[in-house]
Amino acid sequence: MQGEITHWLDWLRQHQELHTIVSTSVLLFLAWLSNWIVRRILLRGLFRLTGAQIQDHGLIKRLANVVPALVLAFGVKVVPNLPGALVEVITNVCTAFIILTIALALSAALNIVNSLYQRRKDAHLRPIKGYIQVLKIAIFAIATILMIASLIDRSPLILLSGLGAMAAVLLLIFQDTLLSLVASVQITSNDIIRVGDWVEMPQLNADGDVIDIALHTVKVQNWDKTITTIPTKRFITDSFKNWRGMQESGGRRIKRSLYLDQNSVRFLDRDEIARLHGVRLLDGYLKAKESELLSWNSQLAEPHRLPINSRQLTNLGTFRAYVEHYLRETPDIRKDMTLLVRQMAPTADGLPLELYCFTNTTAWARYEAIQSDIFDHLLAILPEFGLRVFQHPSGADMRALRLPAAD
Repeated sequence: MQGEITHWLDWLRQHQELHTIVSTSVLLFLAWLSNWIVRRILLRGLFRLTGAQIQDHGLIKRLANVVPALVLAFGVKVVPNLPGALVEVITNVCTAFIILTIALALSAALNIVNSLYQRRKDAHLRPIKGYIQVLKIAIFAIATILMIASLIDRSPLILLSGLGAMAAVLLLIFQDTLLSLVASVQITSNDIIRVGDWVEMPQLNADGDVIDIALHTVKVQNWDKTITTIPTKRFITDSFKNWRGMQESGGRRIKRSLYLDQNSVRFLDRDEIARLHGVRLLDGYLKAKESELLSWNSQLAEPHRLPINSRQLTNLGTFRAYVEHYLRETPDIRKDMTLLVRQMAPTADGLPLELYCFTNTTAWARYEAIQSDIFDHLLAILPEFGLRVFQHPSGADMRALRLPAAD
């Protein structure tokens, strides 16, 4: 058997081209086999020992790619009849690939360190994400220099010696690119914006959904279907509003005021109070309020028991209580979020009664429908409380108040 193998090898050496092809095929097979063995056998055992934490970040898989590259780098030197230049190129490429793989593995290891650190209770007080990013930049900068040195087969010190003079030229030529690159890294690492986010940047007339994030630009499709292209760095240097928090919370805020005529604000008489007792949303409020006012007024001395000295129910306060109870009864309003009905400072346009609450949907059309239904009802029921909405006089008002013609 050994003699046959020796005879076959001697015959193969006599045919140089065939010898080279067979040796190259064997080398490629060994590289594939080594990769298969590492992935199927060693990785499976390591995953069981280390758990899914390392598996998710791809640390072991990236290190496994080093093995076939090492096989090719050392094995190509023993393949017969290959040109020396080709052997050198393959060796240099494999070396550069190994350096890149190790750099990616170190980056994955830093991700693991950051992920484990974030499990600490005080991690949010002293985050290390910024330091991790600086280390990654340093690792990839060193890896880039080593890879270039390997590809051109020169010492890394030669590249470092000319790096200082080259840096000034590169910074001047690629200033915008470098700023955009830094901004892109910050946007991605800090999760500032994502594709699909609703962003608002009034200074650039952008108000819509992010449809693309590139190195130099971010495209925003506005609600009128126009597209605004914004330099990526502007999302770092300028202020903007991201509505993602609203969308993720599941509730959208209603903050709108009813402007009431201040001249219509007054006390309620007994007949009006008795009539409002029939309003289901106000029955409990009126009973509690009347008890409170009766207790307070009973403490007044006999000479001071005048209407001007006593506390009384007002149509505005009662209406405010009605609006709050109405919102709490509305199924489309979130009860677990802020719900307020507050009186704002009077203005020349009337007395603002502001509704501050959140709907149970973030869909635009449904949100507007809910808001409109609420204010439709409130505007229609205002006269039941003796209140009027304030608005500036119109031509119709002037015609209604036209003085009679003189005789």
